[in-house]
Amino acid sequence: MYFVGIDLAWGERSHTGLAVLDAAGALVHLSVATNDNDIATALDRYVAGECCVGIDAPLIVPNASGNRPAEAALNRDFARFEAGAHPSNTGKPELRDPRGARLADRFHLDIDPASSSRRRALEVYPHPAQVALFRLGRTLKYKQRSNRPFESMRDEMLRLVSLLEGLADAPLPLRLGASTEWAEVVEAVRTSQRKSELRHAEDRIDAVVCAYVAMLAFLRPETTTTYGDLATGYIVTPTLPEDLEPDPVARRSQELVQLTVRTYAQLQPRAEEAARRLAAWLTGTLDDAGINYLDVVGRGKGIASFAAKANKTVDGHLLYPDPLAQVTDQIGTRIIAYVRSDVAVVADLIADQLQVLDDRDMGQVTASEGRFGYVSRHLQVALDPLWLGDLPVDTFRVTSAQIQIRTVLQHAWAEFEHDIRYKGSIPEELAPDLNRRFTLAAGLLELADREFDEIRDRLRERMPPRDVEVDPNDPRIGTQELATFLAGQFPDSGWSRTDHYTWISGLLLELGIDSLRELAGLLTSVDSAAIIERMGYKSPPGAVRRLDDALLAVFGSHYLGLHGNAHRVELLATRLGKLHDGHPPAGSTTDAS
Repeated sequence: MYFVGIDLAWGERSHTGLAVLDAAGALVHLSVATNDNDIATALDRYVAGECCVGIDAPLIVPNASGNRPAEAALNRDFARFEAGAHPSNTGKPELRDPRGARLADRFHLDIDPASSSRRRALEVYPHPAQVALFRLGRTLKYKQRSNRPFESMRDEMLRLVSLLEGLADAPLPLRLGASTEWAEVVEAVRTSQRKSELRHAEDRIDAVVCAYVAMLAFLRPETTTTYGDLATGYIVTPTLPEDLEPDPVARRSQELVQLTVRTYAQLQPRAEEAARRLAAWLTGTLDDAGINYLDVVGRGKGIASFAAKANKTVDGHLLYPDPLAQVTDQIGTRIIAYVRSDVAVVADLIADQLQVLDDRDMGQVTASEGRFGYVSRHLQVALDPLWLGDLPVDTFRVTSAQIQIRTVLQHAWAEFEHDIRYKGSIPEELAPDLNRRFTLAAGLLELADREFDEIRDRLRERMPPRDVEVDPNDPRIGTQELATFLAGQFPDSGWSRTDHYTWISGLLLELGIDSLRELAGLLTSVDSAAIIERMGYKSPPGAVRRLDDALLAVFGSHYLGLHGNAHRVELLATRLGKLHDGHPPAGSTTDAS
């Protein structure tokens, strides 16, 4: 009789840990394998006869989304010990035909947890097994995490080694002392210098846990609990002791998170409204500055997303001890620009209008690490009645809102990468290849962004005249015709939004200007340099804004009274005040009526 543990990788390129115990609980085999054929070669002699195989991977997954009932039930017991199970569903491609079930079928094993067969396979899970076996207040933190220090991981892995070796004196003993393979793994952990070395040992140590759980389930089933069933999927684990309590820190952390999430759920509609107001204010500010952009969107952070952040831990301690004050993207907006140079222009404009508490260029952070990847400008701006309006600032514990600014291409990469990496499921064996491809795509898009900047700069230098199609039934100056004219008139200005050319063409018609010849004659009397100086622009405004300023300078208060300006009289009055600082620019007719 053999008891086999398989710490199964998602695919056939990553290491799978394999462990085999004999009928007396002695470790007789310990190794790693990659593909299914290698696993079969290593285990065939042990699964040819009576055996019970514990597989750390889903065997039965009938549900299309969410948790299986087994995971939901297990989490009710073990989540407070940080040993909950991740959702298994067929929305994850690798679980549409579970690898664990394929292996069990290959070995002709019965996967019914209620079966009395002496040739069986069971789904097991090392984390809750360790909590129950060793009466842990929380899981041991030996698994790979980017924010987990190497020394801490090694110490936790050595603690697990010691606990497993201590099972030699258990009522159902686990005998590891005579195994040279085990001794080699333990020595490798003790002398390790890098996380990758621990990763190689982790698979085999987890396989030993799986094998021991299989032995318990077969020889002492009364000491185990089966969550779920054959129809909906199941997990077998040692029974959680009734008197076992979570680690006090973990328990307090969980209670704090639950209370915080409930509080945020009540605040979330107000965060949504605040984000909507910030987006509206940013849209008006960008339009008034004549800056070209694709989109401005606002959103209050979702409750599930907030809960996920609030639950983040580092070595068992909350990353955000006060999430309501420390999760800084509760109120979030995103501005999508067309080219990289506009990102800087937008950031400068915001800094001129709002109090910026933090400004991080994530692209520079990525580049400083010598790699390609996520690129975005992140501004944290103070909560301000300027955009909050009558929404009280003290509504929120957090003191700032987040504004992300990036180009269309940067946004495409970020959204796709986020959906795949964080919302989807990447099989472990595909991770290196997909990381490389994401990096390659990021590099290519950075090159494309540079070329778009260069194209716009070239067009600014010289916009050649072109024939445009004119609608004889529309008395306004055509949008394309006006855009071409303004590019030549203001060659150092950026492009404006397409709808803004149409809008200002309507204003020109209200002023009785319906031809480029009339417009050109009007602009000859305007001192553009003086206007720019008085407006105090930190970066070149868009072409439509330049024309808007010129018309304001020429027509003064009469311009404020146009029907097309009814929505911005106050803004125009402020700008007119700047133009009158000293004396009106040449050509002004501010007393026109």
